[in-house]
Amino acid sequence: MGHDNQPTEARPRTGGEQPARGADARPPTPGRTKALLRRAFPDHWSFMLGEICLYSFLVIVLTGVYLTFFFHPSSEQVIYDGSYGPLRGQLMSAAFDSTMDISFEVRGGLLIRQAHHWAALIFVAGLLMYVMRVFFTGAFRKPRELNWVVAFLLLILGMFAGLTGYDLPDDLLSGTGLAVVNGTLLSVPVVGTYLSMFLSGGEYPGDDLIARFHTLHVLLIPALMVALMVLHWALSRRERPAQYPGPGRTETNVVGLPLGVRLVKSAGYLFLVSGTVFVLAAIAQINPIWQYGPYRPDQVSAGSQPDWYMGVLDGLLRVMPGWEATAWGHTLALDNLIPLLVGAGLFLALGAYPFLEAWVTGDRRPHHVLDRPRNRPVRTALGAAWLSFYAVALVGAANDIIALRLHVSVNAVTWAVRAGLFVAPAVVFVVTKRWALALQRRDRDKVLHGRETGIVKRLPHGEFVEVHEPLSPERLHLLTAHEQYEPLTIDDSPSTVATELRVRLSRGLYGEGTQIRKPTPEEVSHGERPPGQIS
Repeated sequence: MGHDNQPTEARPRTGGEQPARGADARPPTPGRTKALLRRAFPDHWSFMLGEICLYSFLVIVLTGVYLTFFFHPSSEQVIYDGSYGPLRGQLMSAAFDSTMDISFEVRGGLLIRQAHHWAALIFVAGLLMYVMRVFFTGAFRKPRELNWVVAFLLLILGMFAGLTGYDLPDDLLSGTGLAVVNGTLLSVPVVGTYLSMFLSGGEYPGDDLIARFHTLHVLLIPALMVALMVLHWALSRRERPAQYPGPGRTETNVVGLPLGVRLVKSAGYLFLVSGTVFVLAAIAQINPIWQYGPYRPDQVSAGSQPDWYMGVLDGLLRVMPGWEATAWGHTLALDNLIPLLVGAGLFLALGAYPFLEAWVTGDRRPHHVLDRPRNRPVRTALGAAWLSFYAVALVGAANDIIALRLHVSVNAVTWAVRAGLFVAPAVVFVVTKRWALALQRRDRDKVLHGRETGIVKRLPHGEFVEVHEPLSPERLHLLTAHEQYEPLTIDDSPSTVATELRVRLSRGLYGEGTQIRKPTPEEVSHGERPPGQIS
């Protein structure tokens, strides 16, 4: 018994004692598990966007694993002898032949293949909506800067995962898109040719292109995406969940459902998302490669359209004039290089904006309550302008289809898109900003004057007025709880180029004409009361 009172450090340790102690300490206690399940989680419909991404990704992985058992990522030429008559006897790659077998010979193959494609489209759409929700509500502010980077990288990887998977069947439609990608790579100065030859395994189209795209699609990109998702989950677990403004919601608490209840609802979303994907796969045909035929480098599929998330780059390529520049004996293909730079700059601007805003405001405080988009008019207008540019470029990717269906000239559609790329973002920015300011004025009027009841009252001197009633404390809190930044000014310290730029940007974001001053507590308590207001 006396030996049991010795300090632990004084005891000689056996080889298995330390691992045993670690294993004994790892499982959470029942108390910790209950505490975790009781942890509050904000409940709002927009939080479902992240779950749509997660569950559509799960469908992508499961259907992708099934497809890998039957797909042959090879450019070897074979003779098709399957059940689809119009293509029987034609020469095609083993990749196209195996995709035809999946569609017509493998039991449930076409359903799984279409579910895989639909889930990919939904995944990227959900990611874009999630990123824009984070942008418009300011959920990227400290301490969630790294989470923003993770979500943004997931969006970019999701687009490249879709691109590499789209080109694997080696049909004429995807081959046409692949030729566009190769031409864009070749336009990159100095290294463009090397990039093309490395990707193709030689002169385009090469013999290793499908195999290398397959490796990227099923191994490298998914591994990176899973790692980012785990990192996103770990960061979200460490930080307090962000919540929308409302009664009782502050920077120091969380109002919402217990995590256990939230998990039950999330399980319902799993079945809803997966069910929607498979219903679409069963009733809505997508990528019918047998109608396009196998890829041939000397042919181009008429009416070829990329998946929507790559439409922005394709649209920029289609509306770009055929400019070229020659210098020192080398030709610079500006008609491909400029759209590539503009497309890359479009996404880089989105990814860098949160850090630019943090630099301008100098706000390093942690934020756990989200912004209402109307209370940040310039940020909201910039996000809307970004989306409008994306939408116009997407329209440009269908210029031939639009011209055919509407019986107009394709040149007219192209010129309209060219003008729209410059005009639409400017118009959308101005309209969105004024719209947000108008909503702020409306909120201020409600706070000072109360809510309109629709009841008209006649005063003793004959005037007719509408009766107002005071707002509820919950509504009053929602309309006045937000913080308004003051624009920076240049103090007596020596000004630098960076300081002047920061001040100018600050005035652009929060200066005169960019926000409506919210009522002070004194104005609320002694605000103007219209005649006939209910007290």
